[in-house]
Amino acid sequence: MLLAARGARVSLLEKDGVVGGRSRRLETPEGYRFDLGPTFFLYPRILEEIFAECGERLADHVRLTRLDPQYRLVFDGGAGPVIDATPDAARMAAEIARIDPRDAAALPRFLADNRRRLALFRPILERGFASAADLLAPQVLRALPHLRPHLSLDAELKRHFRDPRTRLLFSFQSKYLGMSPFRCPGLFSILSFLEYEHGVFHPEGGCNAVAEAMARVAAKQGVAIHLGQPVDRITFQGRRANGVVVNGEKIEADAVVMNADLAHALPKLVPEALRPRWTDRKLQAARYSCSTVMLYLGVEGRFPQLPHHTILLAEQYRQGLEQIGLGKIPDEPSLYVHNPVATDPSMAPPGHSSLYLLMPVGNLRDGDVDWAAARPRLRATLLAQLVALGIPDIEARIRHERMVTPLDWQEDFAVGYGATFNLAHDLGQILHRRPGNRFGDTEHLYLVGGGTHPGSGLPVIYEGARISAGLLADDLGLPGKALPGLPSGGLPSGGLPGGGIAA
Repeated sequence: MLLAARGARVSLLEKDGVVGGRSRRLETPEGYRFDLGPTFFLYPRILEEIFAECGERLADHVRLTRLDPQYRLVFDGGAGPVIDATPDAARMAAEIARIDPRDAAALPRFLADNRRRLALFRPILERGFASAADLLAPQVLRALPHLRPHLSLDAELKRHFRDPRTRLLFSFQSKYLGMSPFRCPGLFSILSFLEYEHGVFHPEGGCNAVAEAMARVAAKQGVAIHLGQPVDRITFQGRRANGVVVNGEKIEADAVVMNADLAHALPKLVPEALRPRWTDRKLQAARYSCSTVMLYLGVEGRFPQLPHHTILLAEQYRQGLEQIGLGKIPDEPSLYVHNPVATDPSMAPPGHSSLYLLMPVGNLRDGDVDWAAARPRLRATLLAQLVALGIPDIEARIRHERMVTPLDWQEDFAVGYGATFNLAHDLGQILHRRPGNRFGDTEHLYLVGGGTHPGSGLPVIYEGARISAGLLADDLGLPGKALPGLPSGGLPSGGLPGGGIAA
């Protein structure tokens, strides 16, 4: 969208038959519709600005409904308190008071602190990082001491909240990064703040409605979208990317943008000699997010006892996370349930529901689970959780089902090691230590997606795409408004004005 709006000729080469990647929609002949991956939308400001850059209004293309309650949290595997998280600060304080009144009194200070942190962190999210030298930028130097990146998320929250369950209320969001709150850097407390300050939204028709809207705007801008066209490899002249090979045919381009999963695609698409900082060995040794087991159920009936989003937190939550970190299936799993017909009846046939269940588990790199053999046990565990949430006859109601395990993520959806949230976001793999938006030692090859800076999560990925678009437009000398995110330096050999781009 952004590059075409700046005057570039852009061809989009998508290996699948639909747009959206992990944000695609699954549909059944019976009329059940599921989000494959992301199920809600945060911080629409970024996408609103991107659409505006293209002369469009996001609201004209996607209807976003702000949820209240945002989600329901069920603690201790169902034996603990049940909290309906709401963006209304007074009502939220009353909810927290049922856990600990002292924590309820700390809510305004937590929100105010993270309001300041987001203001400091935004300039970091909106710029590229090519090397450690970029950490010396004045806006970065001002922000880092206040972001306290040395603290884990749980340790950061201890500055505000006493009860571990209250801290979970504001730290389970680290799952959006595929990480444990006991290992995730504390600066990511802004994730839960974003929910309360800026809202949790449901796009009508599911999150793929956003990707489809972007495709329509891109096509209107002149982008040629080619579906069912997997890229065999990226071609180079020296270190400069100059095209791609599709079905044995070379397509020339002045720049290439790669949105494929890094662990899966880099070894196949980019010669190892051109990526000394991200060799095959380095990719294998990198730290990756957890994976997930998904169960998509088309069921007869509607379930008012289930809100739009429910998070069931195990009593031994931390122990489960430690098992996940070892590549295992947790003995006592936590669970996320998406019941979109609570807001959007279009997601299922009349009188039916599309239920989406997600269980965090270990990835394929860190564990040795026989996922094919584990499927019956996983199914039984997930259905038992639905029974515990108030649907005792769930088995008899099922009219459609599909399970996705880490092995399926890798084999069917090209997700390296089945790590659904890409590279982990620990201190060794953020900012300049992440694969750069302008990739490594190559020229005219750019990355977008969760594996580059700033990282995973839809709004963060869109911000990363805006950074990459700005870098590419600068390198090729494209006309038009300068986009944010240009770090120090540039390509040694300059650029080719007005060139074609393969994405």
